Amino acid sequence: MLLLRLPGVYAPQEDTLLLLNTVLAEPLPPNARVCELGTGSGHIALELAAAGAGEVVAVDIARRAILGTRINAMLRRLPVQARRGDLLSGVAGLFDLIVANPPYVPTCDGPPPAHSRARAWDAGRDGRALLDRICRDAPGRLAPGGSVWLVHSALCDPGRTVALLSEQGLTAEVVKKDEIPFGPVMRSREAWLRAEGLIGPGENTETLVVVRGTRA
Repeated sequence: MLLLRLPGVYAPQEDTLLLLNTVLAEPLPPNARVCELGTGSGHIALELAAAGAGEVVAVDIARRAILGTRINAMLRRLPVQARRGDLLSGVAGLFDLIVANPPYVPTCDGPPPAHSRARAWDAGRDGRALLDRICRDAPGRLAPGGSVWLVHSALCDPGRTVALLSEQGLTAEVVKKDEIPFGPVMRSREAWLRAEGLIGPGENTETLVVVRGTRA
């Protein structure tokens, strides 16, 4: 799907496609109500709408991301509602699917400035600044039988993601993995990642994981 992407908005990459393809490998529930957190370009939200979701709510904190998603949804006549907000705080109701490709790259710096592109990837020293929030808040926003789908790096402790979702009463597991070369952001902080023991000597790839948590 060709997208209009405004300057500074995160472009779909390997993690985006891994999450999307993993979700679409299973049939969507009839008339599914879907929420994508951190929609960025809107690629996942638009594809899920095109695949037959009944309603898709796309959330992002960046104004340009929301504007671009609205334009793309209008051009393609897809039922995507783009809303600016901080994760689930700006949306109401229960969802059959909640999907997210949140920032997850570990960093030694503090939170990025409000208008920095780094907000799309920097996520604190352990890479879990938003992941832990989603794991805490998403389960309570799932309809019966609903599921939350998260993609992130194995550097961010997938076991913790599974454990946090399980503590909230979901059946959680890693359902997909993929190995990719370091991108520009990872390459730029290789020395720090090695010093922190997050990657080994000569290591230049990372494992991406998709975690699914399902409510009974």
